[in-house]
Amino acid sequence: MSRITAAAMLGLLALATPAADAREYIKDARPQERAYSLGVVTEGGKIVWLAGQTATVDDSGASLAGNFDGQARQVFRLLGRTIERAGGKLGDMVQMTVFITDARNGDRLTQIRREIFGDNFAGSALITISALANLAAQIEIQGFAVVGDR
Repeated sequence: MSRITAAAMLGLLALATPAADAREYIKDARPQERAYSLGVVTEGGKIVWLAGQTATVDDSGASLAGNFDGQARQVFRLLGRTIERAGGKLGDMVQMTVFITDARNGDRLTQIRREIFGDNFAGSALITISALANLAAQIEIQGFAVVGDR
């Protein structure tokens, strides 16, 4: 009969006990107003590195040209689908870099993120650029997610 050390037993218990929440959101007043966190602390889980996504058509193929809200929502849907393929959900996103072509859309992006994420936001950078590779695109988001926990 083999003996199990106390450390090994604690390790097994840690694996068998689900973590209450694998993410800790580091919040502050101004970041919460702008719908991002100063940082997100994770333990365990699978990291999903997300390529930049743009969207100039919706799921039915209808054009989203000139429709910032539609593009932003579709980009989040696409990112969510990618994360789902890895076994997670959009709320598992812990960091994003957002590129927009018109700084005036920054406030609207804040409102959309608040609708989508509630008050637990990924860390984020918002960068205004003159254009994206697809000239009809007004927003591109890349980032990463942490799926699962211990």
